[in-house]
Amino acid sequence: MNSLTAAFPKNRRRAASAAVGVATAILMAGLGSVPASAAQAIRVKSWGFNATGQLGDATTTDRHTPVTAAGVTAADVTAVSAGFTFSLALLANGTIEAWGGNSAGQLGDGTSGVGANKLTPGTVTGLLSVRSIAAGDEFSLARLGNGTVQAWGDNDNGQLGNGMVGGINPLPAPVTGLTGVVAVAAGSNHSLALLSNGTVRAWGDNASGQLGTGVVGGDSPVPVPVVGVGGVGVLGNVKAIAAGDNFSIALLNDGTIRTWGLNTQGQLGNGVLSPNSPTPVPVVGVGGVGVLGNVKAIAGGGTHALALLNTNTVRAWGNNGSGQLGNGVTGPDSPTPVTVLGVGGTGVLSDVALIAAGDTHSIAYQINGPVNTWGDNSSGQLGDGSTTTRNTPVGIRTGLLGIESIAGGGGHSLAG
Repeated sequence: MNSLTAAFPKNRRRAASAAVGVATAILMAGLGSVPASAAQAIRVKSWGFNATGQLGDATTTDRHTPVTAAGVTAADVTAVSAGFTFSLALLANGTIEAWGGNSAGQLGDGTSGVGANKLTPGTVTGLLSVRSIAAGDEFSLARLGNGTVQAWGDNDNGQLGNGMVGGINPLPAPVTGLTGVVAVAAGSNHSLALLSNGTVRAWGDNASGQLGTGVVGGDSPVPVPVVGVGGVGVLGNVKAIAAGDNFSIALLNDGTIRTWGLNTQGQLGNGVLSPNSPTPVPVVGVGGVGVLGNVKAIAGGGTHALALLNTNTVRAWGNNGSGQLGNGVTGPDSPTPVTVLGVGGTGVLSDVALIAAGDTHSIAYQINGPVNTWGDNSSGQLGDGSTTTRNTPVGIRTGLLGIESIAGGGGHSLAG
C-alpha cells in the first residue's frame, strides 16, 4: 500500500458534489451562486493535499493556506469540482481545465498513468459548450449545452456509461442514451443525471444500492431510472442532485430530500445507521422529527451530507469521525440532521450562500464571505494555516472574497 492509499483508502474516497459535485457550487449539487455585486476579480484558489498536483500551483507540496492555481482566473471560471486527487474548472467559454492525478485518464487529455499527472491546469480535449461538470473518484463528467453528457477516466464499474465495464478512457466520450440532461453528479464510482422532466438516471457501481434501482449489486454500464420511494414508479419532481462516495441525494421541488445507497454511517439521514437502501428514502428532520424541509441546496461528501436551508443555515448528517458535521463534537455519527454551529461553536452558521463537502471535511461560503471550513485537516484542507481537525467552522479570509464556486475533494479544497 502506497502512502497515498494509506492516507485515503478506497472506501473513503470522495466526489460532487455534486457536486454534486455535486458537492461544490455547480449544478450537480444544486448550489446557488453569489450575487454579482459581491464578485471580485480573483484567481482560483486551492489548498490541502497536493501529492499529485491537484492544487495546480506547479508543486506537489501540501498547502495549509490557499494558493493560486496557475492559468485560470475567476473571470474565466463558472464552476469548480474536486475529485479524489484531481481538480476541474469549467470556463466561461464552455471548455474545461483539469489538473492533478491522471492515473486513469481522468484529466481527459488523452494520456494516463502516474507519469501523466499534471501540476498545472490543461485543457480537456475536444469539449466545447460545456454547461456543468462533476468529478468522481478517478473519472469526470461534463454536461453539454445540447443536454447530452460526456465522460472520461476510470470505468471499472461502468461509471462512464458507455455500455462497457472495465478499462479506462482518457478522452471524453458520450454517455449512452442520455438527452435532456440539466445536471450531473459523480460519486466514488457511480454517476447521476437529472433530466428536464424531473427524473433521475444513474449508472456505474451499485454494490450498496446507490443507483436506486430497487436492488443491491450489479454494475450498470448504461443509465437506468431511479425508482420512487418504496420502489414504486420513478422518482420525480427533482430539482437538484448530489452524490457521496456510495450514496446519492436528490432535492425535490417541495424542499425535501430523498437519499439512497450506503447507510453504514447514517449518510442517508433517515434516522437509522443501517441498512443500506436501494430505493429513495426521506431525510428526516432535526432530532428525527418529521422530514427535513425548506432546503435549497445539497452536497454529498465521502460518507456525510450537507443541506443549505432557505434560512441560509446548514444541516449535516452521517459520518462525524473528523467533526465534519460541525456540531461541536467529533463523533458519534448522526443518522439525523444536526445544525452546523457558528465559528468557534458560537451560535449557528448563518448567511451561507454556497456549500460543498469533501471526503471528511465540509465547506461553506457566506454571502459576503468568508469561506468557512470544518472537519478533517490532516493535509491542511481547512486552509486555516494548521493541520488541526475542527468540529466547528473556522473562517478563511486570505484572498477568498467574492467567490462563486467551492468544492471539496479527497483531501483538498477549491474556490473560484
